[in-house]
Amino acid sequence: MILVPATILDVISRLVVATEWIVIGSFLAINSFYALLLVSAAVQMRHHRIVSWHRGLNRLLSSPVAPRVSVLSPAYNEEATVIESTRALLTLSYPQLEVVIVNDGSPDATLDVLKREFDLVPVHAIFRRRIETKPVRGIYRSRSTPSLVVVDKENGGKADALNAGLNVCGGELVCAIDADTLLEPDALLRLAHPFLARGDGVVAGGTIRLANGSAFRDGRVLEPRVPRNPLAGAQTIEYLRAFLFGRLGWNRLGGNLIVSGAFGLFRREAMLDIGGYHDDTVGEDMALVVQLRRHGVETGGPDQVEFVPDPVAWTEAPERVRVLARQRNRWQRGLFDVLWRNRTLLYNPRYGALGLLVYPYFLFVELLGPLVELIGVIGLIVAILLDAVDWPFAMFFFLVAYGYGLLLSGFTLVLAEASNRPYARIRDRFVLLAWTVVESVGYRQATVVWRLDGMLGYLRGSQSWGTMTRRGFSPSTPATPRPDDAASSGRTALPAPPPRRGP
Repeated sequence: MILVPATILDVISRLVVATEWIVIGSFLAINSFYALLLVSAAVQMRHHRIVSWHRGLNRLLSSPVAPRVSVLSPAYNEEATVIESTRALLTLSYPQLEVVIVNDGSPDATLDVLKREFDLVPVHAIFRRRIETKPVRGIYRSRSTPSLVVVDKENGGKADALNAGLNVCGGELVCAIDADTLLEPDALLRLAHPFLARGDGVVAGGTIRLANGSAFRDGRVLEPRVPRNPLAGAQTIEYLRAFLFGRLGWNRLGGNLIVSGAFGLFRREAMLDIGGYHDDTVGEDMALVVQLRRHGVETGGPDQVEFVPDPVAWTEAPERVRVLARQRNRWQRGLFDVLWRNRTLLYNPRYGALGLLVYPYFLFVELLGPLVELIGVIGLIVAILLDAVDWPFAMFFFLVAYGYGLLLSGFTLVLAEASNRPYARIRDRFVLLAWTVVESVGYRQATVVWRLDGMLGYLRGSQSWGTMTRRGFSPSTPATPRPDDAASSGRTALPAPPPRRGP
């Protein structure tokens, strides 16, 4: 116990008590809202299963009213991988599919191998240049596969390449494929359904799952497996909870504010109206969605963002602490930046649920939540130094918080089984349960530290993307550093081709 003057001790005691009430009040408020999200997710999943039972995806395959979808894939120096990556995209199940490969000024033979493999011929396409980009040097179409278009342009970076693709493509809906992302064959078919079911949809997002440890062949996941790496295993639980509990629940509570840049379907006309992709923020995915929602409300156009649980895209999660820390740091800086730019949304009744519920949640829970946890830790340390801890209550509080976290994760696993049962092997399900138990201890606290560091980085003006070390979709592939999410320096890569035989 530290001896301090009575007056100072009284002030500190009052601060400790105030801190305790702040932490307890925040805990009750946040977890009450989590309970609301949980109920909303359950209701939405039940509704989704009923709708899925009655709708026929096969009917959509032959439907003349299915909106045309353009898949945009920027490429830079990808002569070794672009052929198999393009083939994987061309084999997606969708009735009216256009694949647009944008060669972003590659100095290697990326364009040449595409010309040779797909029998490309130059075309004099007429298109409106509604978004300013680096000059387009040529447009090619495949004689063997008419749904393939290749745009050759000067190097301008990922956002510039995607904007060039937006100008050229002809789809009503646009899907931009992130680097190192593999789509399930029927993913686009399922993701397009909200646009047919309702006229106010502007964005639809699907589920991202982690491919670490799974078996692959020819751009497809043959056998999903739960990662054995502890860091990837904890992220598996985190991803399932974020998508099947968080984003699914928001469908009935005002719509989502985030759609993963790795897998989302966007209404092309609305994207052109807001100027396409912007490269002046590290949170470009969230910035795009917020802009689309705001534009829809302000112009009376479509403004709804819906999450669909069963379309699945697979990506690779970091398996090293340093790499994961850089990723979460960047995500938090991006969140801070987007919320600050759109601060006029806060409690603005003009924007309905977006301003009155969705934006406040992301501000007070997702952005400021780590600060509340930091205040709680500091208060606990001070209370221990002053020998003022009510240990029975502290243990009770910890057990309630930990147990509630387990409840949310367990409910998420139930939703995953109800959605499309991601892991067939019994062994994988037991491993998943093990990661559920350990994810809340150690890993979650580490993410709080990384998010706090991200907030400090934003206040310091950091715009760094950092690097991601990816192993690729093969255990024999050496780890290679690359810009995080392939969004730095304009050097965007297509997904590396998986091995012809699974591991």
